[in-house]
Amino acid sequence: MARASIPLLTTIVAFVYVIQSNPATSTATILHGRTRPAMVLPLYLSQPNISRSISISRRHLQRSHLNSHPNARMRLYDDLLLNGYYTTRLWIGTPPQTFALIVDTGSTVTYVPCATCEHCGDHQDPKFEPDLSSTYQPVKCNLDCNCDRERAQCVYERKYAEMSSSSGVLGEDIISFGNESDLKPQRAVFGCENVETGDLYSQHADGIIGLGRGDLSVVDQLVEKGVISDSFSLCYGGMDVGGGAMVLGGISPPKDMVFTHSDPVRSPYYNIDLKVIHVAGKPLPLNPKVFDGKHGTVLDSGTTYAYLPEAAFLAFKDAIMSELQSLKQIRGPDPNYNDICFSGAPSDVSQLSDTFPAVEMAFGNGQKLLLAPENYLFRHSKVRGAYCLGIFQNGRDPTTLLGGIIVRNTLVMYDREHSKIGFWKTNCSELWERLHITGALSPIPSSSEGKNSSTDLSPRDLQIGRITFDMFLSINYSDLRPHIPELADSIAQELDVNTSQVHLLNFMSKGNNSFIAWAVFPSGSANYISNATALRIISRLAEHRVHIPDTFGNYKLLQWNIEPKVKRTWWQEHFLMVVLAITIMMVVGLSVFGILFILRRRRQSVNSYKPVDAALPEQELQPL
Repeated sequence: MARASIPLLTTIVAFVYVIQSNPATSTATILHGRTRPAMVLPLYLSQPNISRSISISRRHLQRSHLNSHPNARMRLYDDLLLNGYYTTRLWIGTPPQTFALIVDTGSTVTYVPCATCEHCGDHQDPKFEPDLSSTYQPVKCNLDCNCDRERAQCVYERKYAEMSSSSGVLGEDIISFGNESDLKPQRAVFGCENVETGDLYSQHADGIIGLGRGDLSVVDQLVEKGVISDSFSLCYGGMDVGGGAMVLGGISPPKDMVFTHSDPVRSPYYNIDLKVIHVAGKPLPLNPKVFDGKHGTVLDSGTTYAYLPEAAFLAFKDAIMSELQSLKQIRGPDPNYNDICFSGAPSDVSQLSDTFPAVEMAFGNGQKLLLAPENYLFRHSKVRGAYCLGIFQNGRDPTTLLGGIIVRNTLVMYDREHSKIGFWKTNCSELWERLHITGALSPIPSSSEGKNSSTDLSPRDLQIGRITFDMFLSINYSDLRPHIPELADSIAQELDVNTSQVHLLNFMSKGNNSFIAWAVFPSGSANYISNATALRIISRLAEHRVHIPDTFGNYKLLQWNIEPKVKRTWWQEHFLMVVLAITIMMVVGLSVFGILFILRRRRQSVNSYKPVDAALPEQELQPL
């Protein structure tokens, strides 16, 4: 896990172009210390002005008479530690064009690569084609925005701390949120990229969906239209599971949800009122003001790990290590970093609480958020049963930055209308059932290719030809190859199918890891897999209920896909029967011909027999 050190910049180095007369602060993540290449960190920061704060309050008063709003329930895909981000699917235009966008509470603009892009990378989906959308309209140049050279269209630009950037034009089109959403498609302004550099160029995801505070934020635009309440929620999947769920709009908070105040005036970021951290029930010996330095304690979905001020990090590290004296401390997976890692722990995530101490975060209102080991640990990629601290020192920056690892398997409600953020520990793969929301499919771990969500498993007339799935294994393929039959047998047992049904389709080796493609075919002479069997297989894959022997290392489900039974022509379906019938006819015909031939020979031999005393005609002897 490569992490680059990023120095704190105190000057504004991003150019923000918006179409409103009162530009809002574009929120982002600023940190010292180590980051992942896929993490998007804007360099700029400006304090919110008084007029902006007043406009927010006024908007809430205006919307308060609306008793209820629809919301957009959306799935999250990918994995924070494996991919460096979570993505969701967004459909833009008429007809809709699909995009996989990184969920980022630190960004305020949603943008996708444009078909006219002069320097864009090779991403997951095709670039946006404005000419193919009958509802697309460019945002024309006006006094309230920055314009292109021809002064024809509004433009935007974003520059980020890891030296990546995005720039392009602003357009408006219909945005759809998927078939699980109660919210109807809405018109919204977004960025159509013409140039992208750095990690934005090389990442697999198409672009970013900005959920921060700002006029171009998707949330702000939907709230201004009055179609959703001023709230949204994120639920990140747990360790080894990934995926999750996102809700744009309000939901009823669970009774035991833990809330903390979030001050939009103090910082443009989503901050929380953290006061104390407990390890194994003991508070860290720190002044509560340590968590209130600079930007305070910031919650950012675009950051992978957590970063504490120096004093808080040292106290946390010492407290953790004093509770783990029975474990062996080992070197981290990357020799370039001094990760704090321990071996000898169980491989099952559900058993980590028996070894690692509980951690609690106490807020200013006295409420506490319990953190499980998966909320501050990540797996060692080279040693089985080893884990490393996912909390680091934030250089010399006094800001406390809490990334996605802190809120794995936690529903986080960003209640912007009431200036508070709520936390509720749950299994994000069963979120809708636990919230008692009917008519919604369970959020499941997803494909980085986005094929999972498009498959309909309704038991109508669908005949499934095969189920394919890709796996990532933390084991070298040269070591894995001799044991492929054992792995196939293990997978078959976990999926409750015959070993003969599990086939290896393809494999790829990358360093010390392996990527393997599998397929499950119908059993025996069956022509297709029944819907009940397919649902059972998919649920076991999606809910991470497939357990393989420890000798194969850790595994990660990358994607699964259901392929319908291939329709064949009459000749393809009856080819064997026709060949068999012709063969039988030929055999029967040859048999009859042989029998007749034998009978005829016998008859000829009987006719040529003469008695001994029979008179024979004389034959004249010819001269020699």
